[in-house]
Amino acid sequence: MLKTFDLVLIGVMTATAAVTYTIKHRAELKLEEVHRLEAEIKLEEDTIDLLKADWALQSQPNRLERLVKAYDDELQLQPTQSTALVHAKELPMLKSEVPVPDVTEAKASAKGATEASAKGATEASAKGATAGGAKGAALAGATVTTKAQPVPKPAPRAAEEDEADEIETGSVE
Repeated sequence: MLKTFDLVLIGVMTATAAVTYTIKHRAELKLEEVHRLEAEIKLEEDTIDLLKADWALQSQPNRLERLVKAYDDELQLQPTQSTALVHAKELPMLKSEVPVPDVTEAKASAKGATEASAKGATEASAKGATAGGAKGAALAGATVTTKAQPVPKPAPRAAEEDEADEIETGSVE
C-alpha cells in the first residue's frame, strides 16, 4: 500500500507545516511587540508635547513678572548683569577631564601621616599638660599633606569672539 517514499514525503510535509506554523507564530508575536512599542513611542511623544506646552505656559514673561512682583519681598531678585555671563570655553574643566590623583601615593602619605599624628599626639599630650592641653595635642597630629590639583583658568576673550557671539534678533510679524 504505502511505500516508504510516500511515508518520507508525509513526514517532510508534516515537518514543513510545523516549521511554517512556528515561523508564523513568531512573526505574529514580533508584530504585536512592534505595535506595543509604537504605542509607547506615541505616548512618550504626546507626553513630550504636553510638557513643552506646560513649559511654554510656565515661562510666559507676563506670568513670571507677576510672580516676581508677588514674591519680591521674599526673593529679593536682582537683574542679571551682562558681565555675569560667560562662554562655554571659559568654564572650568569637566570632571571627566580632571587628572586622576595617584592613589598609592595618597595612601602612603595618609598612612605615614596617621602614624606620625599618633606619635605626635602622644608627645604633644605629654608636653600639652603644661602648654595648651588637649588642643595642642589635637593640633599636633592634624597636619596631613596632599598634592593640590591645579585649578583651570578661563581663557581670555578676544574682541573678534564678542562680535561673533552676538545674536541678531528681529520681530516676527
